[in-house]
Amino acid sequence: MSWGELLQPDLIVHGPVLKLTPDVLQRHRLKGLVLDVDETLVPIRMAEVSAELLPWVNELRQVANLWLVSNNISEGRIQRIAKTLDLPYIAGAGKPSRRKLRRAVEAMALPVEQVAMVGDRLFTDVLAGNRLGMFTILVEPMVNPNEAVRRSPLHSFEVWLSQALGASLIPGK
Repeated sequence: MSWGELLQPDLIVHGPVLKLTPDVLQRHRLKGLVLDVDETLVPIRMAEVSAELLPWVNELRQVANLWLVSNNISEGRIQRIAKTLDLPYIAGAGKPSRRKLRRAVEAMALPVEQVAMVGDRLFTDVLAGNRLGMFTILVEPMVNPNEAVRRSPLHSFEVWLSQALGASLIPGK
């Protein structure tokens, strides 16, 4: 598999993770989601979930198994977020390693093709999910509403490098 293919998300959501709906999951025959935490569900350095996140999780829970898998090594922070959302979690995942993703998928007892990796980063979330054979969904980073909206230089570089390696990052693909 080429780098372009490994970095190519199966679906690009134009907007934050909250734009992902049960209809989208059903259309793609997805029965499970592995969700990144930092900048996918909550802004970085925040431990509280937004008012919109809990109802969104409860809506998706009706059609899919949900797990949190984060590279963040702050076990207490990730555990607090997982407890608020009433979801199982893995912290310190080391994505793009597949090991902890595989553990979450196995706990769901679903075929890997029916589980999506959802995240805001190409070189961790999308790469790890594609390496495992999961459906991959790229969302826009969730930023702190009290901070000016900014594009991370790392995120911009990842997008540029992914396109240079052959990934087509057109929203809605």
